[in-house]
Amino acid sequence: MTGWVRSGEPLFRRHAPADPPRHLAVYFALLDERERSVMLVDHLKANCWLLPGGHVDEDEDPRHTVVREAAEELGVLADFHSRFGDDPFFLSRTWTRGHHSHVDMTLWFILEARRTDPVLPDPREFRSVRWYGLTEVNWNSDVYDPQMHRFVAKLDAWLARTADYTPT
Repeated sequence: MTGWVRSGEPLFRRHAPADPPRHLAVYFALLDERERSVMLVDHLKANCWLLPGGHVDEDEDPRHTVVREAAEELGVLADFHSRFGDDPFFLSRTWTRGHHSHVDMTLWFILEARRTDPVLPDPREFRSVRWYGLTEVNWNSDVYDPQMHRFVAKLDAWLARTADYTPT
C-alpha cells in the first residue's frame, strides 16, 4: 500500500463508484474489549457483513473520515481505542463486490465501544448491525468481508499478548 501512496496515482475517489478504479477507504472496528467482540454491519451494496467505514474524501485525513463515517453511519462519536491509538491497525487491498467492482485500499482503525452503547444505523446503508465474538464464527466464510479473517486473527493475537486478556 505504501508503494501505491508514493506512486503519484490518485488516492481519492473522484466519482462514485469506481473512479479511479483503486482508491483509499477506511474501516473502523467498534471493539468491546471486555467482551472480545466487534460490531459488524450487513451492508446493502456489498451484500455481506463487514466493519463500518467509507471512502476518504479528497485531501481528508483518514482519521477524520473515521470520525465522519461513525457519526453519519451509526450516530456515534468516534473514540479511538486508548491501547491502539489513532493509527491504522491493519491495511488491506480488496476487490469490492457488485456491478461496479473496484479496489478499495483500506486502512482499518480500532475504536473503543461497549455492546450496550446506543447506535443508530443508517437504513440506507445497512440491513442490520450485530456484535460478533472474535472466536464465534468462521471468518473465512463469504458472508464476511474477504479480509475479515486476517483482521480478526491479528486483533485476537494482539489482544492475547496483553496481560489482561485470557484467550478461550
